[in-house]
Amino acid sequence: MSGHPAAAALPDLVCAFAVTRTPPDGAVLAAATGHEEGGPLRVLRAGGLCLVVQDVPAALFDEEALAERLNRPDDLERCARAHHRGVEAAAARGPVVPLPMATLYRGDGSARQAVAGREAGLRTLLDRLRDRTEWAVKVHALDPPAKPATGTDAPRDRGPGGRDYLSRASARRRDRRDGHAKALAEADAVDAELRRYAVAATRHRPQSERLTGRRSPQVLNAAYLVENAESGAFTRALAGLTADGRLTAVEVGASGPWIPYSFARWDEEPERTRQEVGA
Repeated sequence: MSGHPAAAALPDLVCAFAVTRTPPDGAVLAAATGHEEGGPLRVLRAGGLCLVVQDVPAALFDEEALAERLNRPDDLERCARAHHRGVEAAAARGPVVPLPMATLYRGDGSARQAVAGREAGLRTLLDRLRDRTEWAVKVHALDPPAKPATGTDAPRDRGPGGRDYLSRASARRRDRRDGHAKALAEADAVDAELRRYAVAATRHRPQSERLTGRRSPQVLNAAYLVENAESGAFTRALAGLTADGRLTAVEVGASGPWIPYSFARWDEEPERTRQEVGA
């Protein structure tokens, strides 16, 4: 009988969500869902630490397949939401170090080795994050009030009317520059005030109009690591900034408390100790 043997199925990959000292109990893991294509969430012991992981099919999560999926906005959003659900489950009983989205290993051994190679640093980071949460603050410049049209906004010649038009155009550009400079100064003042109530702060790159859905530019995109005991003082400071009338060129928006993604960096893991696909 001729023919070729059926190709062996690819082994599952291990998707890792977060590192913690105190893993969630079975009921929390059973109630949580990670990637819809994968198995149940489970705890993987790695020395004195734990990883919350999920087995996922290699056919959908290998480097090529994952890169294709993450280039599709809908699939990217689904992956991000699944990752956050896994991190939330890991954080049920204590601080966590979230791993980058789509951190994948070729087996439990590789995942354990990755954690074991950085256990001392991870323990220090978990200590730093205990009883602290993240607050996100985004500041947008306000649109300047529109000036009434005069009916003479188009240059007709280089005579007095044309010079008037050029003068008005120059004044508008100057107003925009002055308004943006004022918005940046007020954003810096917001940042300086909120840092008084945080143990750490970081400024991310401002988001584009495509991401914010707003025409007015974002002039501050910051995150603050705040002691849980100081969260009331932090939120009162936020409320005071927007209530006392001192800010006339910006609008301040805030959200939180969150798991401190911005302050839990899983960086510079030695490639020789990690078998990672598509991170």
